[in-house]
Amino acid sequence: MLLRKIVFLMLVISSATAFAQKQNPIPLYSGEIPNSKKTPATYVERINSTDWITDVSIPVLTPYLPDKGTANGAAVIVFPGGGYAGLASGYEGRDIALAFNKIGVTAFVVKYRLPSDSIMVDKTIGPLQDAQRAIQLVREGADKWGIDAHRIGIIGFSAGGHLASTLETHYGKVLIPNKLNTSLRPDFALLLYPVITFGPLAHVGSRENLIGKNASQELIDLYSNEKQVTGDTPPTFIVHAGDDDVVPVQNSLMMYEALLNAKVKSELHIFQAGGHGFGLNNPKSKDHWFDWARAWMDENGWLNK
Repeated sequence: MLLRKIVFLMLVISSATAFAQKQNPIPLYSGEIPNSKKTPATYVERINSTDWITDVSIPVLTPYLPDKGTANGAAVIVFPGGGYAGLASGYEGRDIALAFNKIGVTAFVVKYRLPSDSIMVDKTIGPLQDAQRAIQLVREGADKWGIDAHRIGIIGFSAGGHLASTLETHYGKVLIPNKLNTSLRPDFALLLYPVITFGPLAHVGSRENLIGKNASQELIDLYSNEKQVTGDTPPTFIVHAGDDDVVPVQNSLMMYEALLNAKVKSELHIFQAGGHGFGLNNPKSKDHWFDWARAWMDENGWLNK
């Protein structure tokens, strides 16, 4: 009985700590949302018991702050995946943010708009606009959150990995108001089992949801992010599983090769097994990609106070 009480108390304390770290969500835009139409009455945001979110029309940013005295000044913006049809905001959002908090990194989870002709003038740029606005908001608010404006990274999972890789390769094409000319370039990027290409090895659902079933070759190439890498692309850390049957591992291989050819500092880890969508912990491996990511970030100086 005593053991049960102790375990229960520990769980309560753990939950309270997690709750204290999460801040109130912040609307990405203070005024009119760019590239938006009037939201139909039938387009209502929904979230289920697994924290899967659909029909997002008002994008928000949720800060997660490290425990007092542990912050090192680094920040990471988190983009959950979901095939551009939904957002896995639990295991690819909140859980990731809390893991970064434990190593002193301030995290921000983005609830971005999903591409939709119902709420957007041009659905192909909607998610990227929200990604650009997220880094703009975090960088401009760096002092408020106690972070270094030059140590702001991004992490994306699956289709969220496509969005993150789009942000790191398309940041020069500004799609939002930017009166202060704030840099929209992430300082580093982490891509987990990411959708990268929109070519033959694409995740078809992500591609069609973002650019449609009859997209031009020009648009397909534009969002095939292995073709958009340059020498100015931020340093990138990539993780994938070789047996991924949803997003072929070649997506990550192509991105890594492009980064190498452009002489961008990068690191690639391929699990032997793990499938797709394993989040923080790959059940088929005793190794933890987050440990590798932490070491990579430390080696590059992003965790230094």
